Amino acid sequence: MEGSTECLRDNVRRTAVCRTKVVRNQSITPFSGQTRDVWVEAGKQGFLGMAVPEEFGGGGVKDFRYNVVITEEATKAGYSGIGFMLHSDVVAPYLVDLCNNEQKQRWLPGFTSGELISAIAMTEPGTGSDLQGIKTRAVRDGDDWILNGSKTFITDGINADIVIVVACTDPDIGAQGFSLFFVERGMPGFERGRNLDKIGLKPQDTAELSFTDVRVPASNMLGEEGMGFLYLMKNLPQERLSIAVVAAAVMESVLESTIQYCRERKAFGRSIGSFQNTRFVLAEETTKTTAVRVLVDKFIEQLNAEKLTVQEAAMAKWWTTEAQVKLIDRCLQLHGGYGYMKEYPIAKAYMDSRIQTIYGGTTEIMKEIIGRSLNL
Repeated sequence: MEGSTECLRDNVRRTAVCRTKVVRNQSITPFSGQTRDVWVEAGKQGFLGMAVPEEFGGGGVKDFRYNVVITEEATKAGYSGIGFMLHSDVVAPYLVDLCNNEQKQRWLPGFTSGELISAIAMTEPGTGSDLQGIKTRAVRDGDDWILNGSKTFITDGINADIVIVVACTDPDIGAQGFSLFFVERGMPGFERGRNLDKIGLKPQDTAELSFTDVRVPASNMLGEEGMGFLYLMKNLPQERLSIAVVAAAVMESVLESTIQYCRERKAFGRSIGSFQNTRFVLAEETTKTTAVRVLVDKFIEQLNAEKLTVQEAAMAKWWTTEAQVKLIDRCLQLHGGYGYMKEYPIAKAYMDSRIQTIYGGTTEIMKEIIGRSLNL
């Protein structure tokens, strides 16, 4: 891996900043035509599928730092409706590493051009982070699989053209009984429910999905039968590190804007930044933000070297997101009443960030993963 993380970030960021100006003023509201326009424009600019081989239109670069810069720039600009991170960080590894040649030819060109939006459906009503509790079932019927079940909290679920669905193919053998399937838009029996009304991330579509006797061709199975759970365990560390990347970027952005606000806001005839309590709060949060950045950059290097462990990813995910939520709460307090107003960016950050400690595995699940590794 050549060059420092910071040098590469600076080089890629210069390109990303220029390119994001192309899409900056476009609407990211779900269901609108502009959503598709943004995805297609992102594909033209090379923002999607950096790790996808060049022959399929991708960047051909398996260096996660390129993904990181795109995520950081979108995050710091406040584009909470863009699902690029899920597309390129979470779904892409499944396609690149597990698809056979025919599947790659079928899906990867559209994946990198932005014409094919993707999602992954793990969570079900009543299961949450308990992936082994998945009830969605796939039963073999000749050359097809018949899929029945439901999923919830699926990011990009409304707009997705292809969805990787986790289903049980053999309920009698536990973790070895799960497989992954590509379910495509338009398949009979595949229905999308309401766009869920969240307290934050309002522009992002988060959906309920249902599958009623969906006939999925055997050619749409991803990887080998019965290997689904192992595939998920392999790819979850990158997903969790991606969430930590967002945490670091949000902390830096919110801290920077809060420091500026404290310089300009006056109380009792002087800036509120001149009060000792304000300085102490900002000193503490600056230190925590720096620590988060150091940890995230270190684990990015570990991921690139294929040395990031499940436990380390869990550490990054819970610690950075909890730090993010606490920092935003303290920064909102420094904004006073204005911080509670929706037109202020700090209020949007407050609402958008709360999910960070929940999706991708709750803080409690992350601690359980770490705890089990200690051989207590």
